[in-house]
Amino acid sequence: MVMADRPEVQTATPAVAAITMMGLGQNLLTGLARVPFVKPWQGPGNVVHNLGQSVTRQTIRSFMGYSLGLPIEEFRSMEQVIDGLCGVVMPPYVRGMDGVKITQEVIGGVPGLWCRRASSKNNPQRVEGTILYLHGGGYIGTSPMMYAAFASAIAKQTGCDIFIADYRMAPEFPFPAGVLDAASVYTALLDQGVKAENLIIAGDSGGGGLAASLISHLHATDVQMPAALALFSPETDLELDQPSVSENAQYDILPWNVPTAPYLQGIAPGDPLVSTVNAALSPDWFPPTFVTSGGNEMFRDGIRILVGNLSDAGIEVHAIEAEGMFHVFPILMPWLDVSRQVFTELDEFVDTHVRSRHFIDIGAFEG
Repeated sequence: MVMADRPEVQTATPAVAAITMMGLGQNLLTGLARVPFVKPWQGPGNVVHNLGQSVTRQTIRSFMGYSLGLPIEEFRSMEQVIDGLCGVVMPPYVRGMDGVKITQEVIGGVPGLWCRRASSKNNPQRVEGTILYLHGGGYIGTSPMMYAAFASAIAKQTGCDIFIADYRMAPEFPFPAGVLDAASVYTALLDQGVKAENLIIAGDSGGGGLAASLISHLHATDVQMPAALALFSPETDLELDQPSVSENAQYDILPWNVPTAPYLQGIAPGDPLVSTVNAALSPDWFPPTFVTSGGNEMFRDGIRILVGNLSDAGIEVHAIEAEGMFHVFPILMPWLDVSRQVFTELDEFVDTHVRSRHFIDIGAFEG
């Protein structure tokens, strides 16, 4: 499911949706045409690395700039088309590249996708842990299928099963709808027999902020905490008043005017429930945390504050800040050495914190 498939969500007519997609294509081409004029060979790496970073940055910027200017019904229709294309491409791609099988399931009333290492009777796989993944998109966009490649790469690296929750998003469903959906999935997984000590919550960008908010929600509702938390460029400071928001705007993939109002809709951006940098953290309830970010991303300073707060509170934190990299770089450029380092260190983090491994032979259940 994608947001446009929900009965409460309005979409554009097919004709308008087609025009919207044509506009997106033209905007992407215009954006790419700028690349040769911004010295794409300059940067922290070699020429190929820098060129790839420049093309990626300009492509995502063009996509976001165009998308955020659309009426919401056109945005949802565009998202629906992209999700449909991903639904065709992603399953065979991740099966071939990562040996991962994608299946749909509704857990706790919330739809989503499982990314599991494929197994057979002759090659059973052992489940070493479960990750509840909350996809990014600034609390307003994208879908689980768009994240299938990244989640599958994590599944391959860590040996974990990953459920990408299709939580409700703004502006149709502002805070706390997404947090409540994530909590429903989490508690349902526990009810199904997944042990908390084998369960990790993870997310990127807005999904990373949502993952951190979920921890606060679980604490407030007296639900057993997961083994760990893994965050990729998390949006955990919605006040957006740190120097890096303006200083890194020219280097990041994010738009200079990052939207938060559709998600908050009256909630103060500094409220600890949405901005974990302002929460009173304690190792008594906040789990060990893995955080990765880019040195050139707009959220850099807010993430540094979060890491510092975790450390000062006595909470175990494993932080990677990649010099010269932008927002969610391991997702957008997974082939880079620094991205591979993130996957390797995430695997070590999972090995450390998924303590009581539940090795299950699932070969008998999957063909």
